[in-house]
Amino acid sequence: MAADKMEKFFNTILNTFSGIRVNDVFDILLVAFVIYQVFMLLYETRAIQMLKGFIVILFFVVAAKLLELNTMTWILTGLGTIWIIAFIIVFQPELRRALVELGQNRFFKFIFKEHGQLYREIRESAVILAKKKIGALIVLEREVNLKSFIDTGTKLDAETTSELLVAIFNTKSPLHDGAVIIREGRIAAAGCILPLTQKEDVEQMYGMRHRAAIGISEETDAITIIVSEERHTISLAIGGKITPDIDGDTLLEILSLYAPKIR
Repeated sequence: MAADKMEKFFNTILNTFSGIRVNDVFDILLVAFVIYQVFMLLYETRAIQMLKGFIVILFFVVAAKLLELNTMTWILTGLGTIWIIAFIIVFQPELRRALVELGQNRFFKFIFKEHGQLYREIRESAVILAKKKIGALIVLEREVNLKSFIDTGTKLDAETTSELLVAIFNTKSPLHDGAVIIREGRIAAAGCILPLTQKEDVEQMYGMRHRAAIGISEETDAITIIVSEERHTISLAIGGKITPDIDGDTLLEILSLYAPKIR
């Protein structure tokens, strides 16, 4: 008898789970993620207390429906609607701040990030460095992973801004000797060591930075921007070839051309 009950119990469980699709699992995880994000955005604000009150009302609504308490269900349902409207009106500042923080979330910033802004920051830093006669080497990772080169420098994982790039390559900075590597729109590391090209004609024409820029572009598909402290010029290396003496606008055009290929 006990064995039959156990068998019936396990059959019920199997029948329940057999009807679950992959979409159902994804749906549940997505709802859980959204609820968690909303809770974290409202956490430690006045709005969280009112949200807790709304959850209590929702609990009583479900209980009233299960017990078929029609009058109580009608009252609580109406009260829940009023609660939502009051929540939006009273806590507009908190909700506005929560939405701003959501937009500033690193995950969403990466999804909606305009590559144009990234390239403008790089262009501006290159122009400033060239005017100040400060050498620089900026590498943009594309499809080929540059982890082995990132590991040779100091890891930063910082937002890419012209101010930070200029500060890194300042001659008084301990990280100015080496390359900055940008991965997924962020400065992954600074002071990185790059391989030098073995082409003899390049050695005669250019200095160490240019040879390093060509070297990394020969081994990977990375784009490298070079600022020469001797010539006060900007150059760009890609595919083992170098485009010398370009201005800021030309640099921006070339970077924008390769935008779809940059992660």
